[in-house]
Amino acid sequence: MIKAIVFDFDGLILDTETHEYEVLQEIFQEHGSELPMQVWGKVIGTSSNFNPYQYLEEQIGKTLVHEDLAALRKEKFAKRMETEGPRPGVEAYLLAAQDLGLKIGLASSSSYQWVSTYLKSLNLFDYFECIRTSDDVEKVKPDPALYIKAAECLGLKPEECLAFEDSANGALAAKRAGMFCTIVPNSVTAHMEFAEIDHRLESMAEMELAEVIRKIQSNR
Repeated sequence: MIKAIVFDFDGLILDTETHEYEVLQEIFQEHGSELPMQVWGKVIGTSSNFNPYQYLEEQIGKTLVHEDLAALRKEKFAKRMETEGPRPGVEAYLLAAQDLGLKIGLASSSSYQWVSTYLKSLNLFDYFECIRTSDDVEKVKPDPALYIKAAECLGLKPEECLAFEDSANGALAAKRAGMFCTIVPNSVTAHMEFAEIDHRLESMAEMELAEVIRKIQSNR
């Protein structure tokens, strides 16, 4: 029986991932190049040593000032995020989870400062009983540690939790931990190949949380 929901953050609650990719793509195009999704997609939902500025240098055969590119990326991203709100259906799911008596957790490969700052600005922070981030584990997704720690924090077994994810790395982490997993891809992750999952939604607004849980539990 599902007793909790555990949300990912980037790309699921707030679509930072689409904006991050589009900002990088803008910078690449300004230098006459492209950042292929098959390259960038590998780092979504995880931590990586991939350096997009070094990759850009390799594509155009020129040396660039990484600090200038990083500053431009930060400026462009911040401007985009000023008007960005939660993805459709997110707060409705959080409210529904409370009404259903479910515990609510979060597991993110990003830092606590990053996640908590955005959650507070979106007025969503207080919904979460437990938040586990990259600060709490040695390895982030697709390693299952974040989801295992989130379940422990909620006082539940992983198999009593339903994870919501948008990326292949995140979904893999949830399933490796032993959780049920529903994916809600964004425009950047929609074409990824996902391994084993329990349900797929294009948006949380398309189906109520209770119905998602019923479908998953009936398929056990």
